[in-house]
Amino acid sequence: MKLTVLVDNHTSIDHYYLGEPGLCYYIEDEDSRFLLDTGYSDIYIENARRLGIDLSDIDTIVLSHGHNDHTGGLPAYFEHFDNPGLKIIAHPEALSEKQFDGENIGITLSEMTLLENSQLILTKAPYKVSQNFTFLGEIPQLTDFEPRKAIGTTMAENSEGESDFLFDDSALVYTTPEGIYIVTGCSHSGICNIVEHAKRVTGDSRVLGIIGGFHLFKLGEQVDRTIQYFKDNHIENLLPCHCTSFRVRAAIHQAVPLKREVGVGLTLEW
Repeated sequence: MKLTVLVDNHTSIDHYYLGEPGLCYYIEDEDSRFLLDTGYSDIYIENARRLGIDLSDIDTIVLSHGHNDHTGGLPAYFEHFDNPGLKIIAHPEALSEKQFDGENIGITLSEMTLLENSQLILTKAPYKVSQNFTFLGEIPQLTDFEPRKAIGTTMAENSEGESDFLFDDSALVYTTPEGIYIVTGCSHSGICNIVEHAKRVTGDSRVLGIIGGFHLFKLGEQVDRTIQYFKDNHIENLLPCHCTSFRVRAAIHQAVPLKREVGVGLTLEW
């Protein structure tokens, strides 16, 4: 497995790539090539070009959730590439309208447009993305310290708008003979909830590493218990990024030393 960061809030030092407050990973697994998210704009396409990565015939785009810093680049993909075999995998509610302070913060493409341009797979259940990667589907509440927090409102069918608890937030799990790795978008559903669900989906409790946004900003009980969870589960390969503040990453580093810094251009091989 090879993962390359195409979009993150940070760029790698001495590498001339574009960054923005969003997330996009290019992933190769055996014969499969796919994206997790598309960032906020079209810069993932330019970064891929600079990195020598051809996105024209990728198999799949997986959407971790429906916020525009993860789905905003989708229109650019269809403008740049004609890829009739493309699959898009997401939770059904990822396509719902999402608003915050009167602004649209959700996906800008309709379900009809996606159906016209791809094989759209909407699922709350886990779904196989490639030989070793699985989309985790809807994440259940499995810890007592990661309550779901609403961000703005969502327009469900026959509704005038209700608090959006991001039930569409999901992640990927990568399985190996030695254990599992977790690849997240924003972890709105709680990074430890995600890991616990991944253990159940795979039947494997050996968590080798995590990369992605942890959606943690302020120090406090949730961060303390999250760090203790990492320690209790012996998760030593941690790469928090995107929506994980510096102070939280620093606190994690004090307890579980972070071996690498995430930025556009980083490549991992697991």
